[in-house]
Amino acid sequence: MKKLGTAFAAALTVATALSASLAGMAGAEAKELKTLGISVGSLGNPFFVAIIKGAEAQAKEINPDVKVTAVSSDYDLNKQFTQIDNFIAAGVDMILLNAVDPVAIEPAVKKAQAAGIVVSAFDVSAKGADDTVMTNNIQAGELACQYIVDHIGGKGNVVIANGPQVSSVIDRVKGCEAVFAKHPDIKVLSSNQDAKGSRDGGFAVGQGLLTRFPDIQGVFAINDPTAIGFELAAKQLGRKEFIITAVDGAPDIEAVLKTGNSLIKASASQDPYLMAQRAVAIGNEILQGKKPAETTVLMEPKLITSENVGEYKGWTAAR
Repeated sequence: MKKLGTAFAAALTVATALSASLAGMAGAEAKELKTLGISVGSLGNPFFVAIIKGAEAQAKEINPDVKVTAVSSDYDLNKQFTQIDNFIAAGVDMILLNAVDPVAIEPAVKKAQAAGIVVSAFDVSAKGADDTVMTNNIQAGELACQYIVDHIGGKGNVVIANGPQVSSVIDRVKGCEAVFAKHPDIKVLSSNQDAKGSRDGGFAVGQGLLTRFPDIQGVFAINDPTAIGFELAAKQLGRKEFIITAVDGAPDIEAVLKTGNSLIKASASQDPYLMAQRAVAIGNEILQGKKPAETTVLMEPKLITSENVGEYKGWTAAR
């Protein structure tokens, strides 16, 4: 009886392993990209408009009949959870995700994956996502703030107009602060004011900081809309003794830099169109049961200034 029990146990082990193997093969079975759901931070931000266009272009290249649905989380985590639930209920094949909170979003990511959906993160990380494509945001912050350091000769008062605490913003500020920290004669007067990543937020934070601090030489804004809003506040208050740098390389900043008479002097550019294309392409590889060469892609930013903006191929350039 003992020998029979041992043999039975061994057979059961083999059967279980075979079953798991077959299940794994079934899970890796190729699927066609028929539906794509996209959750972005804000549909009012040109960055996300370009993201959606890039994603649609890549998805339609894979399947001309693909259905694409894009929604705005408005940086509300609960709203994004609901959006992911809706995508799951709709049976989408892939979710392109701009996570409101890179860690707290994990249960929603896991829930989507359990439903057989590939989750492709872009611009910011999302814990548990199948792949991530984003700008090297630490480098972007370094580039933008090194420009300030060079312009003011490594000496003076600076402020950082911060934003929503997603990984991209955190990394930009981290890169910026690392550059400033190398220069003991640079004093960071403020770095924790959330301008919401928007023009209105930049205006409000700009008014507050400029009223509070009468002597500023440099301002780092975490994105272009924030920079534009901050400059509007400066104009209203008659302040023009400092320069502003940012991150994005958006169309509005292209126009501003080309004038040559703005407080905004530089922006570390991103390529949202290409970012979205890569995220969809890698996600589709995973959907096909293939293992991509890399699951985390960091795209290199370039500093756009009034001197080189004429050579810049921006977000709206022909693809």
